[in-house]
Amino acid sequence: MRRPPSVPARRTAAVAATLVMAMGVAACGPDDNDANGSGGGSTPHKGGTLTVLNSNPQQNFDPARLYTSGGGNVPSLVFRTLTTRNRASGAAGAKVVPDLATDTGRPNKDATVWTYTLKKGLKYEDGTAITSADIKYGIERSFAPELSGGAPYLRDWLVGAADYQGPYKDKKGLSAIETPDSRTIVFHLNKPEGEFPYLATQTQFTPVPEAKDTGAKYEEHPVSSGPYKVVENDNDGEKLVLERNKYWSSAVDDQRKAYPDKIEVESGLDSSVINQRLSASQGADATAVTTDTNLGPSELAKVTSDKELAERVGTGHFGYTNYLAFNPTVKPFDNAKVREAISYAVDRTSVVNAAGGSSLAEAATTFLPDQKSFGYTPYDLFPAGATGNAAKAKELLKEAGYANGLTITLTHSNSDDFETSPEIATAVQDALKKAGITVKLQGLEENDYSETVHDVKTEPGLFLAHWGADWPSGGPFLAPIFDGRQIVKDGSNFNSGLLNDKSVNAEIDAINKLTDLDAAAKRWGALDKKIAEQALVVPLFHPVYKRLYGKDIKNIVISDWTGVLDISQVAVK
Repeated sequence: MRRPPSVPARRTAAVAATLVMAMGVAACGPDDNDANGSGGGSTPHKGGTLTVLNSNPQQNFDPARLYTSGGGNVPSLVFRTLTTRNRASGAAGAKVVPDLATDTGRPNKDATVWTYTLKKGLKYEDGTAITSADIKYGIERSFAPELSGGAPYLRDWLVGAADYQGPYKDKKGLSAIETPDSRTIVFHLNKPEGEFPYLATQTQFTPVPEAKDTGAKYEEHPVSSGPYKVVENDNDGEKLVLERNKYWSSAVDDQRKAYPDKIEVESGLDSSVINQRLSASQGADATAVTTDTNLGPSELAKVTSDKELAERVGTGHFGYTNYLAFNPTVKPFDNAKVREAISYAVDRTSVVNAAGGSSLAEAATTFLPDQKSFGYTPYDLFPAGATGNAAKAKELLKEAGYANGLTITLTHSNSDDFETSPEIATAVQDALKKAGITVKLQGLEENDYSETVHDVKTEPGLFLAHWGADWPSGGPFLAPIFDGRQIVKDGSNFNSGLLNDKSVNAEIDAINKLTDLDAAAKRWGALDKKIAEQALVVPLFHPVYKRLYGKDIKNIVISDWTGVLDISQVAVK
């Protein structure tokens, strides 16, 4: 299942475009001079109030219902997990590190059993101890139908979990999760999963004390295991107020800095209003940030011409690819030479311009994003150059039996989401025309578009698509799109090319057995190139995120895991 974009992007100025303490006396936060980030001026200090201005409400504030990896956004301030991402800028932030656990997990020989030990001195906001049984219970409640919404991996990965309905209906719990003592938890998997440490960053691994579980109402006041607790949650996350959890300690949490005393989240705001407020940076907005609202092209042009504003723009990259998807069961896309011809004909410069320009989009020739953690391996099997290779495309069309050209249909969304927008479709249409390919555009409303392209019965022959990673690795990027065993005939299908190649499937299984994530990354990169030879997709671009922050914000950290400003690191004093 595709991870929803952790950050929206925008293509115009007014449109939003797509997450303790050691034994005894409590500590409220870091030392005043404890800083590891960059940007934002002078040395950060404790205190003050941080304001978060967002377009999307922080709905379903229950760890069971959130589709997130506990990254640099609001949930990770309240919910700690077995592992988390390294809170550092750029590529260093794409590494998984221990959080509640003492390490990133200890696998058995074939990576089908993973064991974790909790740190000593972990406490909830009420001072009670966090136990392994609480993590087991937190995972089990995520299976309850009334708490749906979280990542689906656990149902597939855990032994005997496929039909489990959660602890409200089945008190026996999951036998695949063992807790031999209060600090040890053991997971038994259906098959080797070397990337289990990544999965353990998901909020479903948040400890939940069974005695405090209020079911669907738990989101109103979830019990904090992080540096902040929820003191107000209005209109399902439209306004969220967090204050310090006095029982959290930096002694057992070296990832979250927790500088501000208070955090106020305002959501449901128009994106242009957010950027106007951050630009003006008046009053409380001087200590404000956004984690989901990009600068659009016209806004960015204005900002970059103003030195003071330009210094307050954070740039982020998230593992995300926008591409053309082929359905080879639909003519003429059943002919590989036709698919290759289109690959050669694409003008990526015009596509990037349609997406907001080179500051907001980077041309792509690989399906995997240009980041080491994904195993990025440079290749360009159908070199179109900057503006398309119409001559080569015509040559291939002639070989395919279309010497006089052909007419095809490109399906896209009519929404303002720049990833599948009419502007992107028009750029593709214009480029293919130079190669003798007439493109008819079929625009659908967003819901119709999603239902049409993700149903094998209605999937068109050519459409605009996009994919984001659930964590920074080639696994959740390549497998859902190219593993034949993940083709869904009655439901949401993302393997648009309907590829079911035994050698590809076998390599996916082989890589999944690796617990050396660097070695696995190299294999994912090689597999990406191998799959690309079949020309089932045409990579177009990877988005770039540009966001303003208030003039009094300090300690800017933006990792390649999320691409967003990490509010667990931000200081306002």
